[in-house]
Amino acid sequence: MAEPEGPPRLAGERRPATDAEARALASAVRLRILRLCLDEPRTNKEIAVRLDRHPATVLHHVRTLVDTGFLVAGPVRRGTRGAREVPYRATGKSWLMDGAGGASPGQDPALGAFLEEVAAVGEEHLESTRLGLRLSAADREDLARRLHDLLDSYARRPPDPDGEKWSLYIGMHPEP
Repeated sequence: MAEPEGPPRLAGERRPATDAEARALASAVRLRILRLCLDEPRTNKEIAVRLDRHPATVLHHVRTLVDTGFLVAGPVRRGTRGAREVPYRATGKSWLMDGAGGASPGQDPALGAFLEEVAAVGEEHLESTRLGLRLSAADREDLARRLHDLLDSYARRPPDPDGEKWSLYIGMHPEP
């Protein structure tokens, strides 16, 4: 059986993001590009079509992600009209970054990417729930650690070739 075409298996431990890495992940568009290139390599043109954005704008974002190691270029191929195409694949490195994607006040790139993706797929396909809790600081830290550990165990699994593609967004905030 052929190896499933999926993201590379994650290796390594979490570490603080460099300034360049944090800036690269501080964009909802770049986070969406990483998601699009997670399971299969995509060219700049394919990414632009999926995001409904101009290819030149997308290329700027792709280059930033390549320069910081979040995307890797695959072998050059010829397109339908003989044009040179470079497919890009997400490396999975973004999951290993602490302090990445820091945003300006009022702007969370992960939330922005999530909202754009939900808008694209349709709210009727969103499975969501909310839960109010009263936690001590230690219990809140324990919950956050346990959630991260659970997600990390799934992020490090090899992709299931018969599996469906899903995205997950978790947000925690204090009550107003």
